[in-house]
Amino acid sequence: MTVSPGADLAVFAGVHALRAVEPTGAVRWEVRHGCWSAAVCAEAHASFAEYADDDHHARADSGSAAFSPDGALLWAHVRGHVGDDVQEEWLVIDPADGTVLGRAATMTVGSGSAHFPHPDPAHMGLTVGEGDENSPVLWGHWDGAELTVQRFVEEVFLAVSPSGEHFLTTDPGQWTLYLHRAADGAELRQLDEAAVPPPATDDRARWAYEAAFPHDDTAVVGTEDYACLLYTSSRQTRSRSRARPCRPAGAGGARSPGTGPACTCGSCRTRSEPPAGRDRDLTRTRPAPAAPPVHPNGPARSVNSQCLQSNAGK
Repeated sequence: MTVSPGADLAVFAGVHALRAVEPTGAVRWEVRHGCWSAAVCAEAHASFAEYADDDHHARADSGSAAFSPDGALLWAHVRGHVGDDVQEEWLVIDPADGTVLGRAATMTVGSGSAHFPHPDPAHMGLTVGEGDENSPVLWGHWDGAELTVQRFVEEVFLAVSPSGEHFLTTDPGQWTLYLHRAADGAELRQLDEAAVPPPATDDRARWAYEAAFPHDDTAVVGTEDYACLLYTSSRQTRSRSRARPCRPAGAGGARSPGTGPACTCGSCRTRSEPPAGRDRDLTRTRPAPAAPPVHPNGPARSVNSQCLQSNAGK
């Protein structure tokens, strides 16, 4: 569910439809879409009773939706009606009446997704989970007539800076943090897991899938303990990150030997083995980023012991 900035409309991203509900409980509009059942389902169900007893629908995958900061647009990740084939789309919708203003294929088969609003209502971030260690990031721009999407393969969206100048991602293997310039998606900085001491129960640190950008020059990012991820103890606490400066893109770092297979797109690698490459499929060519200057005010201020300096400059 997502609520408009004015709290006058709530939109529910359901199994078969987006439904906009007013504070009175009245349905303002509904946009039907393909079924998010965990099994392939080509039915355009008209009511819950049709699938109430089906386990695949009870454990359905899901899309998501989010309002732009000004409430003028609604962005939604949905599954399309295409028979036995699965085709997912990213929609830009007028929340006043549910009119679909623009759409673009996501080229995903998602089990879940999350939106990341940008201060500029014309931009939005989307991360789509496609199962074990596979996820693309989509960076969308709506110019009033056309939806343009940049696609970053095998990345997970974490946060957008307060000014909207940068956004932060990691890879599904949780190896590295990547700082991007929002204007063109260019990668400016990396911070490798080797910069953070590993917890006692793991062979390396793993960046968490959650982060915050309290200031333009500071991001707060946690790390996860692999033992916790395996649910060996529900009472274990996750390890915390420590402040380390980002270093220029391309800087290397020592890797710990890995154990345990993890498959991505049909090819297997050890869970602790970094991806061999980070190819991106973009809708337009991006110029190589210039090396950003040192921040004019010196090192970023630390919010607490878990802060990570973005060091992007302006």
